[in-house]
Amino acid sequence: MRDPASQSTLAAPLIEVFASIQGEGRYIGELQSFVRLRGCPLRCAWCDTPGSWALASPPPAARIAAVRGARRESSWTSPFQTACYVAEVEPAGPRTVSVTGGEPLLWPEFVVALKTFLGARRLHLETAGAHPRALRTVLAAVDHVSLDLKLPRDLAAPVELEPDADEPVPRSAAEWAEARAACLALVAGRDACAKVIVAAGRAAAEFDELFESVAEYAPRLDVVVQPATAVGELAAPALDLVISVAERARSLGLAVRILPQLHRTLGIP
Repeated sequence: MRDPASQSTLAAPLIEVFASIQGEGRYIGELQSFVRLRGCPLRCAWCDTPGSWALASPPPAARIAAVRGARRESSWTSPFQTACYVAEVEPAGPRTVSVTGGEPLLWPEFVVALKTFLGARRLHLETAGAHPRALRTVLAAVDHVSLDLKLPRDLAAPVELEPDADEPVPRSAAEWAEARAACLALVAGRDACAKVIVAAGRAAAEFDELFESVAEYAPRLDVVVQPATAVGELAAPALDLVISVAERARSLGLAVRILPQLHRTLGIP
């Protein structure tokens, strides 16, 4: 759903640009700047940013949390303008930039172009892993990929945002397995991690298919087992379940760590 008023095919809809602490994955605890993009076709049970899903026309104005004072700007923004916003939100020297969402791989050309305007800053990508073709497009431009691996039961039916998209969202278990294998093969041997969310009411054995895919396609990939934060009717898991899930990953020879959502623990964005 490209903004008809935009003069650039590289423009993407911003939700916000802000500086904070990386709360998940391999670089948890690192001071980073965040570019959050709008739009996601997935409906994950444990999503904590459902406000990022829809592509309203026109979309709400983006929040720029600049050091000199937060303000609102037009949502549809060029990569160059976004890089300028990044510089405005950094309280000291340049930080690693994490592009998140929503689903950033809806806007692969934007992600690639953004890298060219960030100078020496590293660019990290946070993705749900539903778009392997788009991931291939951006891979040379990003310095780290945080890749979600999802249980089928944690996924409601997707809502396509662009019916004529080149890469439809996986729907069946077989399509998800194919997308997962393709994404894992792409990040194998790179600076990347796989993030596995564990919510209450799941059985440890349900996660075997995810870990078996990692063992087959990217056996040296770091695996982060993340207890879900309670949201809506979804409850946080018992520690015993989380440990059991991690042990099943370890039994396949995978490097696994258990990490919570640090930003939720600290009560920050």
